[in-house]
Amino acid sequence: PRPRPPFPAHKGIWDKPTLLNNVETYANIPQIILKGAEWFASIGTEKSKGTKVFALGGKINNTGLLEIPMGTTLREAIYEIGGGIPDGKAFKAVQTGGPSGGCIPAEYIDTPIDYENLIALGSMMGSGGMIVMDEDNCMVDIARFFLDFTVEESCGKCTPCREGTKRMLELLDKITEGKGTIDDIDKLQTLATTIKSASLCGLGQTAPNPVLSTLKYFKHEYEAHVNEKKCPAGVCQALLQYKVIPELCKKCGICATKCPVNCISGVKGKEVYVIDTDTCIKCGACLSACPFKAIIKG
Repeated sequence: PRPRPPFPAHKGIWDKPTLLNNVETYANIPQIILKGAEWFASIGTEKSKGTKVFALGGKINNTGLLEIPMGTTLREAIYEIGGGIPDGKAFKAVQTGGPSGGCIPAEYIDTPIDYENLIALGSMMGSGGMIVMDEDNCMVDIARFFLDFTVEESCGKCTPCREGTKRMLELLDKITEGKGTIDDIDKLQTLATTIKSASLCGLGQTAPNPVLSTLKYFKHEYEAHVNEKKCPAGVCQALLQYKVIPELCKKCGICATKCPVNCISGVKGKEVYVIDTDTCIKCGACLSACPFKAIIKG
């Protein structure tokens, strides 16, 4: 990456004018030549023409590649083509544009997919990723997951991206571990805005999108991690506690036999079992093993 100008269209490879596009873009050219510009322009929206290929994944029944006309709504892509969310779970958000895209909440599910709308919502078209999230996803953890990728991908040439993304990741780690403060949320916002405006290339300029979009739409989850030391989705392990509901416990002892650190005590057939939260390693083995749904996490 280098400062522009000159742009590649004026001076690129071998100092000659160079056209840079995805293969997907080039693949449209033969069809436009064969069928004409009017045919191509008849597909899509006023400003975003043609079709777009998306890789649909995450919490969705039908995963895979889909090619849809620009202007297709997120709802159509997720429910009519993707088959909706497994196990009847509630749709929470969708992340578009690959690791540097933003997370779009459920309230915007009827948004037509085009370049302008996605950018307006804090996301982008990008590489065509479409990752669906349900009610069980923690949006702070999601931001941390995608930022971890961009930290590894940074070439390191410019300081905002090289250092800034690492500092953001450290703050997200701190928050998901239950050690964050309100000041850390403010620092995340400032860092993300600075990195977006000061980085040299597209990776650094878009790397903060997962953080900025989740701060915009799911700030309450960040605040719960910081103020209540609680992960609302029950994902961040450091903030989890497993408890036995006495009214549902059948005193069978199955949970105790599955615990790898023997932190569950009780007398089979006589006593309600109890989890020692100080020694619990939060592996979830007891939760999975209990056939009576007598163990909860939160």
